[in-house]
Amino acid sequence: MTRMTILGISAFYHDSAAAIIQDGEVLAAAQEERFTRKKQDAAFPENAIKYCLQYAGRSINDLDAVVFYEKPFLKFERLLETYYNYAPKGWRSFLTAMPIWVKEKLFLKKLIRQGLNAIEPVDKKKLKLLFPEHHLSHAASAFFVSPFEKAAILTIDGVGEWCTASICLGEGNKITILKELDFPHSLGLLYSAFTYFCGFKVNSGEYKLMGLAPYGDARSEQVKQFVQLIKSTLIDLKVDGSVFLNQHYFNYATGLRMVPDAKWEKLFGIPKRKPESELTQAYCNLAMAIQIVTEEAVLKMAQEAKRLTGADHLCMAGGVALNCVANGKIDDAKLFQEIFIQPAAGDAGGALGAACAAYYIYFDRTRKLDPGQLDALKGSFLGPEYSAKDLEAMSRKFQAPYKLVEEEDALLKEVAQLIANGAVIGWHQGRMEFGPRALGARSILADARNPLMQKKVNEKIKFRESFRPFAPVVPVEDVSSWFEFTGSSPYMLLVKPVRKNRQIPYPDDFKSGSLSATLYYTRSDIPAVTHVDHSARLQTVHKTTNARLWKLLNIFKAQTACPVLINTSFNVRGEPIVESPEDAYRCFMRTDMDYLVIGNFIFDKQLQPVWPEKDNWKQEFVLD
Repeated sequence: MTRMTILGISAFYHDSAAAIIQDGEVLAAAQEERFTRKKQDAAFPENAIKYCLQYAGRSINDLDAVVFYEKPFLKFERLLETYYNYAPKGWRSFLTAMPIWVKEKLFLKKLIRQGLNAIEPVDKKKLKLLFPEHHLSHAASAFFVSPFEKAAILTIDGVGEWCTASICLGEGNKITILKELDFPHSLGLLYSAFTYFCGFKVNSGEYKLMGLAPYGDARSEQVKQFVQLIKSTLIDLKVDGSVFLNQHYFNYATGLRMVPDAKWEKLFGIPKRKPESELTQAYCNLAMAIQIVTEEAVLKMAQEAKRLTGADHLCMAGGVALNCVANGKIDDAKLFQEIFIQPAAGDAGGALGAACAAYYIYFDRTRKLDPGQLDALKGSFLGPEYSAKDLEAMSRKFQAPYKLVEEEDALLKEVAQLIANGAVIGWHQGRMEFGPRALGARSILADARNPLMQKKVNEKIKFRESFRPFAPVVPVEDVSSWFEFTGSSPYMLLVKPVRKNRQIPYPDDFKSGSLSATLYYTRSDIPAVTHVDHSARLQTVHKTTNARLWKLLNIFKAQTACPVLINTSFNVRGEPIVESPEDAYRCFMRTDMDYLVIGNFIFDKQLQPVWPEKDNWKQEFVLD
């Protein structure tokens, strides 16, 4: 029987990506930004497609289908209907948006064919193009790669065509949509509105808002007042988690900005924060307030999903599924036996979901589960990898001296000792991760026990805001000894507390000072990965999906009695995560990283030639 190969694509909004599956097996997936070095690149994912085809050993004309992750005409219908309903409001936005739609997006089939033709000549008669709905792609991206035969599926994001959140039932090779929330009412857009008002960039700064929230003072009257204002003035939160947004206070439907600044400033009594300006306690409290409301809404949606499906398992996708604090609250509620969250939960993952939806639903293929697997994503290590010859070529290009350590145990013992001695390591190993998190293939690793390490990595290496926390990476066998958690979190999508016996209590007046005064208080035995509320965004490492990192952690444990390291993405602020060895070396030389480890090659910063333009990245990458 001929093998069925399907290519999925997401593009033209943000986070363009491509994914390829063959007979239900996920072969490869990658985001376009990693190749073009443009963060959240929305362009047609030519480079990602080339990589997927090369990895699968297929040409475009060999494919059974190419699947785009949403229905463009349905989205256009929503835009036209929205502008009509709000007329004459939104005229400027209409004039801005329509030429792009008329020129490009209404002719998406043509655009896709042109993009594919730029890769190789395409037989138009043979090429099958399919267009599932946006939230079906999200749902498929989570359920069909999960380890569950039957599961509730919860998808939440800004907006697809009309849908902004959905509850579905996945069973076998079928997905049944049970309930949807439609535009303009959107939990994702609500959170993005607060991202904007607090001075961060929409569609990329939401995780900063989540990281800022714990610096709010939950005991303060201001937080309580902000929560009350959100619920009484901005939204109507229903028992099923639906949110109905008061459009008098929002501009996103027809405007060029998220909210009318003056109305929000009057409502909350603080001005819209200017990007990069000081973060006062009021913005910390506002971030905490919207996080509290978001968690309540997400938990109510999960409860409704349980009520509608009766399922023992839950799958999640959509941009809001990256809110790992809210995910942790769902896990704490014990509504479901297990939760699977798609690691590429945003629009990039829609490419994978589109391919899966076509394979299982359109082509009606049988779904086969492997009981020995965590899921079907292979740890999300679905991107390119490089050989020793590639590394030698890179070192020749930059005249970069290295040490080659052929034996793995010797390499890992040396790296573990370097980390224990205070070194920060650029770690480039195997296939690149798919999704926004570095999971141990394109990572920066450092000692979680070092109380100075959070400041060093934020200020000297990542060049980012000092309040932002780092994630701990820990072998799954050791997680319960260090955190209040007994399960697995392979994709860094759950927040859990550090174990009580490892926490260091705060003084009573801890939050009475400024944000900067609270930043570097030693909070636990592993202070560099303990957030201000004694929580951590957990990544558990499994021997079956990342044997080398798992072994490194165990060697570090043997040397130090601690199996926990900092794991943060290998990039500087505003830059996509590194993809190639060249990307890795360039980032290494532009920062204060101490060592770069690519495969079995160790590059010592002190031995490298002088880098000509150490700070050039500040012009090359727009700050996020």
